[in-house]
Amino acid sequence: MVKKLLPLLVLTALTANVHAATPPDTLIVAQGLDDIVSLDPAEANELSSIQTVPSIYQRLVQPDRDNPEKVTPVLAESWQADPATKTLTIKLKSDAKFASGNPVRPEDIIFSYTRAVTLNKSPAFILNVLGWQADNIASQVKKVDDHTVQLHWTADVSPAVALNIISTPIASIVDEKLVSANVKDGDFGNAWLKMHSAGSGAYKMRVYQPHQAIVLAANPGSPAGAPKLANVIIKNVPDPASRRLLIQQGDADIARDLGADNINALSGKPGVKIISIPSAEQNYLAFNTANNANPLLNNPALWEASRWLVDYEGITKDLLKGQYFIHQSFLPVGFPGALETQPFKFDPAKAKAILAKAGIKDAHFTLDVENKPPFITIAQSMQASFAQGGIKIDLLPAAGSQVYARVRAHQHQAAIRMWLPDYFDAHSNASSFAWNDGKSSTVAGLNGWKNPELNKATLAAVAEPDPAKRLDLYKKMQEELQHNSPYVFVDQGKTQIVVRDNVKGYQQGLNADMVWYDRITK
Repeated sequence: MVKKLLPLLVLTALTANVHAATPPDTLIVAQGLDDIVSLDPAEANELSSIQTVPSIYQRLVQPDRDNPEKVTPVLAESWQADPATKTLTIKLKSDAKFASGNPVRPEDIIFSYTRAVTLNKSPAFILNVLGWQADNIASQVKKVDDHTVQLHWTADVSPAVALNIISTPIASIVDEKLVSANVKDGDFGNAWLKMHSAGSGAYKMRVYQPHQAIVLAANPGSPAGAPKLANVIIKNVPDPASRRLLIQQGDADIARDLGADNINALSGKPGVKIISIPSAEQNYLAFNTANNANPLLNNPALWEASRWLVDYEGITKDLLKGQYFIHQSFLPVGFPGALETQPFKFDPAKAKAILAKAGIKDAHFTLDVENKPPFITIAQSMQASFAQGGIKIDLLPAAGSQVYARVRAHQHQAAIRMWLPDYFDAHSNASSFAWNDGKSSTVAGLNGWKNPELNKATLAAVAEPDPAKRLDLYKKMQEELQHNSPYVFVDQGKTQIVVRDNVKGYQQGLNADMVWYDRITK
């Protein structure tokens, strides 16, 4: 039956519009997928992949769907924390199974964490916060008995922070037996998991065609319970206007990333409804201080002048039409301790004076940017506004996966990037924007920026046991990065998604991995 159904599902995902209602047992999502590098949870770190991973993998714990500051058990049944020994002793659900039918064992948890740390792909820095590295991970995760595993960490962080870290997508648990059967050249099954799945989530991978579609099939034996719909097809539709037509005509059930103009065009149309969801998404400009091809990138005067050359009001109100609002610090509004001051505005004269004082003439740089809204919109605005301050920007638009690759290879001069916290703790953002140990792929590391004092401040803040004092430390760090860093924080998003009016039960949270399809009915 599955083999007979497969061609129909793939055909549905890949063919052009047929102007017919979508199948009653299948959810069709229209969005861009060009940013995906991998669907291996140890490597997935792009928006589209992070949105997909929770449907096919589970973690020991995860943020509560309704109150993300609360951590709830998933594959874990219970846990006990010991701050003195820096350990979490976690009892697993005794009947939990992967989609393959294999039971979830302590060995799977050990394998999953070991492979994620050892592979050291882009999101590995999240687990590095615990002090986990390739040379010590074997001693940090141990089997206690057939249903119990003990996690130990060496870093000076509280059990609450440790729980938040293992609630992230990179801490997803994979089926060791299935993955090990597909290991090639000691890659921990990474090449295979880019295109396949080995999880216990509500869905399992049926087909993934890069740049075309992801086809998911229900996993009725998931520990979280069987999903309501049999299939989910996430179709790559690069053009927002085409996504708008699909949702308007009924050829898609959900459409993402339509942009302000298309959202406005659909407002009030029959058969569709617009959902607005608070988002922790932030857009920022980053200079690669380690790119020796352009020494100007490491000059604080360029950073300072740039903050006065962004047309914040024009971008958020005129171009992005209220889908984003001005936000100029690294903690998003909605997080405890977020700094909401706005010290910068568009002032070309002030920027020119800063550059002149520093003796900078003929300033220029290339700007890597994803060729889709809101990124290309922001970049084009900057190209125009920076020119008024005497700085020339050459845009390098490309598919998301290409931009990711260039930034990860440190080949960019500057880039427009988007950031979402990896877990609901201020350390998630501080540890990326302020921390650079020379090994981890943090934002600071990818942009070659290392500040020893901020490294110390990051460690002090995450170790501070007093909540009020801790928030004060993060406030000071935000102020420092606002004024003295190679980043220009531009705005924060409000996610708008269009769904057909027969779609019920869709839920999405503040963070990228908080996308759930399992309770949807049509």
